[in-house]
Amino acid sequence: TQGDRLLAAYDTIIIDEAHERSLNIDFLLGYLRQLLPRRPDLKLIITSATIDADRFSRHFNNAPVIEVSGRMFPVEMRYRPIAVEGEGDADVEQGILDAVDEAVRSGSGDVLVFLPGEREIRETAEALRKHHPAGAEILPLFARLSFAEQERVFKPGGARRIVLATNVAETSLTVPGIRYVVDTGMARINRYSYRNKVEQLQVEKISRASANQRAGRCGRVMSGVCIRLYTEEDYLARPEFTVPEILRSSLASVILRMKSLRIGEVENFPFIEPPAPRMIADGYQLLTELGAVNESNELTQIGWQLAKFPIDPKIARMILAAKEENCLSEVLIIASALSLQDPRDRPFERQDAADRAHQRFQDERSDFLGYLKLWDFFEELLQHKKSNRKLMEHCQENFISHRRMRDWREVYSQLHGLVSELGLRPNQIPAGYDEIHRALLAGLLGNIGFKSEEGDQYLGARGIKFSIFPGSVLKKAKPKWVVAAELTETTKLYGRCAARIEPQWLEKIAGDLCKKHYFDPHWEKQPAQVTAFERVTLYGLTVVPKRRAHYGALN
Repeated sequence: TQGDRLLAAYDTIIIDEAHERSLNIDFLLGYLRQLLPRRPDLKLIITSATIDADRFSRHFNNAPVIEVSGRMFPVEMRYRPIAVEGEGDADVEQGILDAVDEAVRSGSGDVLVFLPGEREIRETAEALRKHHPAGAEILPLFARLSFAEQERVFKPGGARRIVLATNVAETSLTVPGIRYVVDTGMARINRYSYRNKVEQLQVEKISRASANQRAGRCGRVMSGVCIRLYTEEDYLARPEFTVPEILRSSLASVILRMKSLRIGEVENFPFIEPPAPRMIADGYQLLTELGAVNESNELTQIGWQLAKFPIDPKIARMILAAKEENCLSEVLIIASALSLQDPRDRPFERQDAADRAHQRFQDERSDFLGYLKLWDFFEELLQHKKSNRKLMEHCQENFISHRRMRDWREVYSQLHGLVSELGLRPNQIPAGYDEIHRALLAGLLGNIGFKSEEGDQYLGARGIKFSIFPGSVLKKAKPKWVVAAELTETTKLYGRCAARIEPQWLEKIAGDLCKKHYFDPHWEKQPAQVTAFERVTLYGLTVVPKRRAHYGALN
């Protein structure tokens, strides 16, 4: 869309898995809807197994709907509600054990159990091992697993396999040989709270479409059985489709992209489901914080530059600030790391060993600097030109994912190329702590915190309170002022990847976002003028408690 506005290079575009309704998919659907009248020759095909076909058809002027009946084997539904509906993990665990036993009694074939997240998978795996269905192989499957462990799931052996998966196994990948599905009916869903400006990762009930996708996983190669750990009434009472990402995400990046493509206001864009006005207002608010739009919501020079980066605008903002602070080399490494999953592995059964191995990458003042140490460590491994196998072994010994390190280098080289195109030159002389963290702060002003009196809590922007994530180097140090890469709510609100900062940096970086309050004006003999005291706050946090200011200019 950036380089070829009319998509003239294509005569047919297929949008597959459209039901996933990611931000990109919804943006593309709106973009193509606007484009089609200008490109009547362009063919658009939208495919999905579980989709609101009527809604999509109406969106594209009653486009024809073609149904291809899947070659599915019959799936028998069994409802086995957990005795005390969702009363506690123990009930769910027992429900899963009973359902697995039932599947094992029913005949041969592998079992796929859907669970909300990594913690639940590990606990269930532990319970199943103690309970051990004779001769069964228990295989966890979630995004953070090492590549080798994920691969095991795709190699059916002789023994019966019990695969414990998050909803990554719902559509993203197909586990072969599944005959039984056990569905807890829950998933961990990422929602953005525009009120508190934080990401919330909460366990929620899945939609009917999602439940049907899960059930379909056992009818691919033979007739299957799906055991749902909830009632049929509960299933029928659930919403038909999963809430699209555009209705539960920060819209800053979408607004930025639309402004840069000059395709009109986000309020008038033909989204399949338009976001609420308050979500749009929140997106503009973040762009204002980043200096990307002015008072009349037009793109500033910074905004135009941010739009060229295919990453979160907050991370792109750090890169632009790094040019000013002369620390582009370091910030490019950190920014590309923040765009991906952490490459450090921490297997459940070997947490202490992993923590010991990772100690060499720690800096007691900042988790961000840990990324730089990790990068240097990996670069050094590459320098010694070990064979690929040796390299992977070395990574394993140090509890590092070789594949995620490769992804990190890939993103880094893309960003490096983009920065060169924009005419920005990385620094040759290594930058210091202050420069690096001032640049990071430019993208993370909403994630600052001031140590409160009570316990280990920090007062954050706009009245929120958060704790430092237990894995952070700052958990013990408890500095007065911190900034976090992200604020995520799980059991409580945590600041992940944090660093110590100086309050005096904030005023210069935040500029007009700071509010100034004056008090106690009085006559001072020596300069022969009326002087007052000035207090500077940012998002309700006091950055400068009291300093002299000439009052004449103010009143």
